[in-house]
Amino acid sequence: VQLQASGGGLVQAGDSLRLSCTASGRTFRDYNMGWFRQAPGKEREFVAAIRYSRATAYADSVKGRFTISRDNAKNTVDLQTNSLKSEDTAIYYCAAGQRVITSTMRSPQAYDYWGQGTLVTVSS
Repeated sequence: VQLQASGGGLVQAGDSLRLSCTASGRTFRDYNMGWFRQAPGKEREFVAAIRYSRATAYADSVKGRFTISRDNAKNTVDLQTNSLKSEDTAIYYCAAGQRVITSTMRSPQAYDYWGQGTLVTVSS
């Protein structure tokens, strides 16, 4: 599976961005998908995930502001980010895995494939 993330950019605090991740392969619907982010000098952290069953999970820091969705017909998983804050500034990565279960959705180690990342910069 190859993943291509897009949609990042420079925005002001309070603005919105829609990040998109396009996956190659005909078995996209079988994959659990996640979004992670990494800010300068910090470790990669979980943002949101959506399982093949469409069950979702969110980091507390983005709950209520971000929404993850998937379109199996288009092989895409999107992350709608609203009410952006300066602390949301990071490189956002999408990830895919077939062995992800509910208890491991938030762990980067559970995902087998990663995209190249898209940079989101939020100015205050």
